Amino acid sequence: MGALIGLGVGLGLLLIFSAFFLPREERPTRTRDGRVTRMLAEAGLGSVTSRSFVFLCGLIGVATAVLMQAVSRTPPVAVIFGLMATYLPVALVRARARKRQREFAEVWPEAVDHLASGVRAGLSLPDALAGLAIRGPEPLRPAFDAFALDYQVSGRFSDSLDRLKERLADPVGDRVVEGLRVAREVGGGDLGRLLRNLSGYLRDEARTRSEMESRQSWTVNGARLAVAAPWLVLLMMSFQTTIIRRYASPGGVVVLVVGAVLCVLAYRLMMRIGRLPTEKRILS
Repeated sequence: MGALIGLGVGLGLLLIFSAFFLPREERPTRTRDGRVTRMLAEAGLGSVTSRSFVFLCGLIGVATAVLMQAVSRTPPVAVIFGLMATYLPVALVRARARKRQREFAEVWPEAVDHLASGVRAGLSLPDALAGLAIRGPEPLRPAFDAFALDYQVSGRFSDSLDRLKERLADPVGDRVVEGLRVAREVGGGDLGRLLRNLSGYLRDEARTRSEMESRQSWTVNGARLAVAAPWLVLLMMSFQTTIIRRYASPGGVVVLVVGAVLCVLAYRLMMRIGRLPTEKRILS
């Protein structure tokens, strides 16, 4: 019995020693980017780190809360506007990402046409892709310029395509890149026909989505106006200290919290009803 107890104590001490003093294996880093990093990449802000962006959001929120506290002298109102200001950079980056995605969707058919022309002229697929840095649409030139330099240095087409996808961070770009990768690996003489079919499909898709977005815009603008109106009124009231101080009471706090929750729920519901299907990135 004593030997069994001694063995158990020894094993416990060994486990404690191994946990604190033996070198640990480093865990593999996660290959999947965080949501903030992906959002920044889709907006063309891949050089901005997620930590810097989160710090900027917090700094803007705190500065706005301090400013509103100095103006209204009502802490609940200051906190509400501070939270809104914290979310403002996120909204701006998402709007930039949507605008960038629309711009790319409009110019991808032209880029694919240039690729098809280069292939028909006898260029290899990597050379035709590198040529888009000069002859391609203006929004896509920086990414393909980096691809040309990357392929010239490494000579590895597949790895260069992967880095091209990271720079573009675009759903349509993912489909084009993966189609070119398959065409390169499979080979054959159907690359020209594949590019022509892809160009026609992208044009039809961009035209259809543009028409649907133009019809959807009134729903989106109406939802934003309906949500922003009461808070603009509250902002104007903040300069009237005798009125805005009423929101410092428990009843005023309840009104602010309930109003904020209802605005968020109503806005998300309207956006969900009127939103278009969003295209997901593949193999990213």
